[in-house]
Formats: sequence, structure tokens, C-alpha cells
Amino acid sequence: MDPKPRPNHQIYIEVLRKMTPEQRLLKACELSEFGRQLFLHGLRQRYPDLPEEEIKKIYLERLVKCHNRNY
Repeated sequence: MDPKPRPNHQIYIEVLRKMTPEQRLLKACELSEFGRQLFLHGLRQRYPDLPEEEIKKIYLERLVKCHNRNY
């Protein structure tokens, strides 16, 4: 059972299938960059008084932690 209704999911799948491999790769890169920017924004919101260097340090530490967990 799907916990959340997704009325547009089938349309989304059809759009992805119509894309060329290059278009799908570009979309994946775009989404990856969006996720990165969103994560950094969240860190800045959570730690507004930290300098940018510290924010980036936390960002990289958490990426490494996430990466290591997946392997």
C-alpha cells in the first residue's frame, strides 16, 4: 500500500521515459545541485551565527558520513 497518494506519478514516469539519456543525466545533475543548495540553506538557517567556512565544514562532514553509511 502506498502511504501517500501520488496522482501525478504516472505522468512523471512517462515524461522521464520520453527523455533522452542526456536529458535524464542533466535532470539528475540539476536535482543533485538543488539538493546540495537546499542542504546548505538548511545548515545556514540552523546555524545562522557560524561563518561560511564552518558551514561548509559541517556540510562536508555530513556528506562523508552519509557516503560511508551507504558503503
